[in-house]
Amino acid sequence: MNLDWSYMIDQIPLYKKALILTIKLAFWGILLSTIIGLICSIIQYSKVKVLRNIVQGYIELSRNTPLLIQLFFLYYGLPKMGITIEAELCAIIGLAFLGGSYMTEALRAGIEAVPVTQIETAKAIGLSNSQLIRYILLPQAVTSSVPALGANCIFLLKETSIFSGIAILELTNTTKDLIGMFYKTNESLLMLVIGYLIILLPMSLLLSWLERRVRHAEFGY
Repeated sequence: MNLDWSYMIDQIPLYKKALILTIKLAFWGILLSTIIGLICSIIQYSKVKVLRNIVQGYIELSRNTPLLIQLFFLYYGLPKMGITIEAELCAIIGLAFLGGSYMTEALRAGIEAVPVTQIETAKAIGLSNSQLIRYILLPQAVTSSVPALGANCIFLLKETSIFSGIAILELTNTTKDLIGMFYKTNESLLMLVIGYLIILLPMSLLLSWLERRVRHAEFGY
């Protein structure tokens, strides 16, 4: 396969810009989805049935509708109702909405893995519900959920490729535009693969290292 290396070198600035935008959108989407997951997992642990039902409804809606459909609703549907949101903000909201449900389930499983004896002991020594959540449940839940949380982060980063559906010039959309203009399919796709590797490979290695650290309880050593 003969590649046009001069073409690839010429397109590096465009791919660099697209790479930075992809990382930016993924960062905010993952951060917000983690916050949503923390809040919703705590609500699921609570005894307030109405709130728990609302969270369960959100999870079912989020996980059973494609991200592309969610983005179309935010970007094309809301303006019909008089609400206009910029494309990048739509992307962040959509990613957070989708990711929040996955983070919630991961953290919920972590909370349920905390031994009942620890919870009973905490209550016996007089810890309030907020103290129980802060000092007993969340630290252990987050620790045991690291593999699932890491997998969700990688999943959400890959989902940024869907943003091309609302005309955001991230890596995938940049590649599609360049192929349409110059017909350099192999070169453009290779640069797309390299772009995602630049993001995903270090992230995957970091998460693997973090998982090992958590497993062996070696923080601070």
